Amino acid sequence: MGLLDRAKKKKISRKAAVALRYDKKSMPAPLVVAKGRGVIAEKLIELARQNGVPILEDRLLVETLDQLNVSQEIPPELYQVVAEILVTIYKAETGQRKK
Repeated sequence: MGLLDRAKKKKISRKAAVALRYDKKSMPAPLVVAKGRGVIAEKLIELARQNGVPILEDRLLVETLDQLNVSQEIPPELYQVVAEILVTIYKAETGQRKK
């Protein structure tokens, strides 16, 4: 059973958050840099907002990423989903700069 299948079986009972970092010049894949539930998740989200870090709400993706360890690269089975998110963020950021 893959990560996505296990995540579908789990239910989020409280707020959860996972932070990723990716630098295409120096990293082969995005890395989990922080994660938490409840109060910790709320603090991560607050810090992201304060620092202008884009936030995406996707329960299944968070539940899947939450199974990884901090400092662990995302597995290949998540590359496509995370790549689509990164493209969306990039487009939004470059669109804002052009204004």
